[in-house]
Amino acid sequence: MSVTDTTQVEYETVIGLEIHVQLATVTKMFCGCTLSFGDPPNTHTCPVCLGLPGSLPVANAQAIHYGLMIGMALGSELAPRSIFHRKNYFYPDLPKGYQISQYDEPLCLGGTLGDVRIHRVHLEEDAAKLVHVGASGRLHASDASVVDFNRGGTPLAEIVTEPDLRDATIAAEWLRMLRATLRRLGVSDVNMEEGSLRCDANISIRPVGSAEYGTKTELKNMNSFRYIERGIRAEVARQTQILRDGGEVEQETLHFDPRTESITSLRSKEQAHDYRYFPEPDLTPVAITRAMLDRAAAALPELPLARAERFERDLGLSADSAHLLAFRTELGDYFEAAVGAGNGGTTVDPQVLANWIANDLMSRIGADADPAESRVAPGAFAKLVSMVGAKQVTQAGGRQVLDKLVADGGDPATIVEAEGLGAVGGSDELAPIVEAALAANPDVAEKLRGGDMKPIGVIVGHVMRETKGRADGGEVTRLVRQQLGL
Repeated sequence: MSVTDTTQVEYETVIGLEIHVQLATVTKMFCGCTLSFGDPPNTHTCPVCLGLPGSLPVANAQAIHYGLMIGMALGSELAPRSIFHRKNYFYPDLPKGYQISQYDEPLCLGGTLGDVRIHRVHLEEDAAKLVHVGASGRLHASDASVVDFNRGGTPLAEIVTEPDLRDATIAAEWLRMLRATLRRLGVSDVNMEEGSLRCDANISIRPVGSAEYGTKTELKNMNSFRYIERGIRAEVARQTQILRDGGEVEQETLHFDPRTESITSLRSKEQAHDYRYFPEPDLTPVAITRAMLDRAAAALPELPLARAERFERDLGLSADSAHLLAFRTELGDYFEAAVGAGNGGTTVDPQVLANWIANDLMSRIGADADPAESRVAPGAFAKLVSMVGAKQVTQAGGRQVLDKLVADGGDPATIVEAEGLGAVGGSDELAPIVEAALAANPDVAEKLRGGDMKPIGVIVGHVMRETKGRADGGEVTRLVRQQLGL
C-alpha cells in the first residue's frame, strides 16, 4: 500500500459529547419568570429574559446549587470563584444578541463518570425557541419563522466530556448512564422528548494507532438515544468516505435528519474567539461558600454506580441485574422495598426477585412503567416469589397469580387458594399420577427405559394436564426416573 493510498486505511472514531441539561428550578436562570413546557407562546417573559434595555439579571441560587451537586456527583473540582460571561452571537432566538454563559472560570472542572472523563460543567441560559410556519399557518419548514420566548432564559448545566468515546453505541449507553445519574440527583427531569436533555456530539476519525486527532465536526441538538447512535454512525460514514476519496473533512456544525439519514451543514464550526467572550458586567462573581458546599453534599443521594456495586456486593446480584435496577431508579426502589418486605419474615432470594421484576412484572405493566404505581405491592410481590421458591405454587401458577395481582392487587396466598393454584403436594400425591401417565404411554415409557429421554415431555405434559398445571416439573421428572429405575 502506498503512502497516498487511503482506500485501505482503517479508521478509529473519536467522540466527545456536550450535554445540555435543563435544571429543575422553579424560575429562569436570571429572572423570576416561571418555567413552563407546552404553555401558550410568550406567556412567561419579562424585560430581563427579553433582553430589554435597562433590565438587570440576578443569578438563580437554586441553579448554582444544582450545578454544585452535579459537580460533586461527577467528582469535579469545584471553583471557589466562578464568573459568568457574555457569549456573543446573533440569532433570531437570542434577543440580547448574546447568551449569558461561563467561559474560563466555570463552576466545575474535571471529573469522571464510568470510563469517560469530564472536561467541565458550567451554567448558562437557554435560547428561545424558533417555530417555522408556512403560508397556511401550519408548522412548516419554510416561509416564515416566529419566536416563542417562554424557553428563553431557562437554566442549563452544560456537561462537556473529553474525547474518550470510540463507538456510537457506547456513546448512547454512556449518555443513558449520565441521564440516570442526573435523574437520581433530582436536578432535572431529563425528559429528552421535551428538550430537558439535549446532546451535541463532536466527531472525528483518525487512522487506527494514530495519536493525533482528526478534524472534528459537531452534530447539534440530538434528543433521543437512537437518534444519537444513528447520527454518529452516519457522520462517521460520511467522514470515512471523504477521506477514502482523498478529500479533507471540514470543521463545521451539522444537522442529522433521522427521517432521511441525511446530514446537512448548518454553519462553519466556531472557535472560542468567534464568540468574543467577556465577563458579564451586570453579574457579580459567584463565591462558593462552605455552607453552599455542605448543602450540596447533604443533598446527594446514593448514585447509580454506587448502588449497582452495593447490589452486587451485598445482595449477590449479577452485574446485569444490578445495573438494570440501579440505573432505573424506580425499579431499584421497588426492588429494595420488596427485599425489605422479605426481611420481615418472607424468605426470598434477591436474584430470583430481580429476575421476576425484569422478566415477569415489567412485561405485564409495561417496560417503561413505575412498578410502585401498579397494584402489585412490593410485599405481595416478594411473598409470591417466595411461594414459588418454596414450591407452594409452580412457576406457571405463580405467573397466573401475578396476572391477578396486576389486575386487582391483593394477597398472593388468598389468590392461590381461591383459584386452586396451589402446587400438588409431595411424592405421595404425585406418584400415582406419574404411574398412570407411564401406563397410558407405554411406547414412551419403553424409550425412556432405553435411555432416550427426549420424549419425557409427553409424560410431564400428561401429568400437568391431570393436575391443571399445578405439578412441579422437576419433581415429575424425578419420579419418572425413580419409577423406571433410571
